[in-house]
Formats: sequence, C-alpha cells, structure tokens
Amino acid sequence: MEYITLNNELKMPIVGTGTNTYGKENNDYNGAVKNEIPELLSALQLGYRSIDAAIMYRNEELVGRVLAESSVPREELFITTKVPADEEYTSSKEATRAVIDNSLKNFQTDYLDLLLIHFPIEDKVQLKNTWEVFEEYYEAGKLKAIGVSNFGKYHLDELKKFAKVKPAVNQIQINLKEPNKDLLALLKEEDITPVAWGPMKAGTHQKEVLDEIGEAYKKSGAQVLLKYQIQRGVVVIPKSHNRENQASNLELFDFVLCDEDMKKIESL
Repeated sequence: MEYITLNNELKMPIVGTGTNTYGKENNDYNGAVKNEIPELLSALQLGYRSIDAAIMYRNEELVGRVLAESSVPREELFITTKVPADEEYTSSKEATRAVIDNSLKNFQTDYLDLLLIHFPIEDKVQLKNTWEVFEEYYEAGKLKAIGVSNFGKYHLDELKKFAKVKPAVNQIQINLKEPNKDLLALLKEEDITPVAWGPMKAGTHQKEVLDEIGEAYKKSGAQVLLKYQIQRGVVVIPKSHNRENQASNLELFDFVLCDEDMKKIESL
C-alpha cells in the first residue's frame, strides 16, 4: 500500500474501501442492515486498511463491530466517518459532541483517524459551531484529522473565515464523468487532499480508451483509471462486493502510467 501525507503530517492509505452498501440487503443503499458484513471481512483479508464509513449509511455500528473483532490491530486501520449536515447533529455544540461520542462508541475505539462534515452546512453559525467541536476533539487527540465532504469553493471560503485547523481533506466526486478540475486545482493550491468518491464512473467510449491503454500494462481499464487518480495525488475509495474486484482494485502499485497516457486520460 502507498500512503499520502495530509497537511497535518498524518499518513493516509491512498486506496480505501467505501462501505455505503456493505451489510445491507441486496447490496442496496436503502436496504435493511443485516447482522453480517462479508464484503468488509473480504476487504480486510485482502489488505484494505482505510475504511470509509458514515452515519448516513446506517451501518456504522456493524462496520465498527467487524473492525473491532478482526485480527487487524487498531493502529493499522484508518477509519473515516462523517457527520451529516442535518439539524439533528449540528443544531448545537452539545448535539455535535453527542454524535461524535456515539461514533467512537460504534467503532469501539478512543479515536477516529478522520472525521468529515458529510455535506455543506448552509447555516453559518451552525457550520462554525460544528467545526469548533471538530477542532476541540482534534486537539484532544480523539480525532487524528478533520475535514469536509462535498464542499465547493464557496463553502471552503466560509470555513476559512474562522477555522483554526485547516481541513485535511475534501471528499468529492472525481471521475471521468465529473472531473471537478477547477475544485481539484483549488484543493491543490490550498494543500487540502482530494478524496474521490465514485472514482470509477466513466462513459462507454471512455471505458474503451481505458481498456486500450490497459493492454500495454496488462491491466484492466478500471485499474488504469484508479492509477490515473492516485498518480496525481487523489485518494480513491472504490467499493465492490466482489472479492476478485476488491483484489484487482488494490493491484495498482506494480506499474506507472507514462505521461502520454496520463494526458490521454485527462483529455477524456
């Protein structure tokens, strides 16, 4: 596994796994949460150590239980979860503290590696209060890093007005259908690490070009696309319920895309 160093010097695996449909009936985001989560067990066995969770996924306690019961030492895991922007969690500092404490309980740990605000909080007072609680837990060592998700330039500018601790990451959609080039450039300028959700989305023609590029490296088009992302400093969190695909998504560190192929992919 390769790592990227966040702006507070914390090292984060550059490839992780999403969990938004793990442990749910029919692998459906809105499906009922079951009492088992074989996809996560498979991912851990294959070597995934960065686990991307969220309160909105409704399976935080199940994910946490599996991680706690696994043979993987806590210090090897990089656990990310996200606080929703809903009033229930952001209406007061007490509400935000309560939800963070509950996540720590769900993951059966005394610290989280990364906590994100899942979506922009439009109320400026609530945004400030929420971030101040994040900073409070960060300073206490209960959060190793703090950041945001789905924030655009406007929301990052609002945060900058009062934040004492800069966001370590911004988790946003980054793929060939939604390249988010302007925001990526801004994040690089601000030293905020981009984390890509939905990193493998691509159109039919784009997939054909990726497959063609992959032939020279003896890699699939999906592997080429993930490599393209991480080679330019984007953390990726692909998700699969298939063990073979999970393994494939980790086999990215034995080849390097040449400049010509990087430009060809960017042009897509």
